[in-house]
Amino acid sequence: MQTVTSSPEATEALAAELARRLGPGDVVAVSGELGAGKTTFVRGAVRALGVAGPVSSPTFTIGHRYDAPVPVAHLDLYRLAGLDPEEWGDLEPYFDGTIAFVEWPEHGGEWLPAARAVVTLEHVDESHRNVRIACDLGL
Repeated sequence: MQTVTSSPEATEALAAELARRLGPGDVVAVSGELGAGKTTFVRGAVRALGVAGPVSSPTFTIGHRYDAPVPVAHLDLYRLAGLDPEEWGDLEPYFDGTIAFVEWPEHGGEWLPAARAVVTLEHVDESHRNVRIACDLGL
């Protein structure tokens, strides 16, 4: 599926639609250049999954885990150049029984579990984003 969103709220609403189709163990890879709306997309999904508190990019902490009916993990691998076994050991718990959203998944190499959905965001202009979602979830 491919669409253009015209606001952060529209990007979040699209993410919420995807989130309602996810379950424990699902991984969503979220790619795009800096400022394309990756964290905005994840915020919409995390809210739809039942998280009421603040949702921010974990760029400097690598990951956040949120309590929800199904726990939600949000990872940002931007600062990693690739994973080694020790780093994977630190990240692996984020995938245990969660719905996991991974920004900059290309930095995780082959260590990351297979993605159930692949989301790509691109700038169209200052307020519009082209959003592509590849998945088998009926979007």
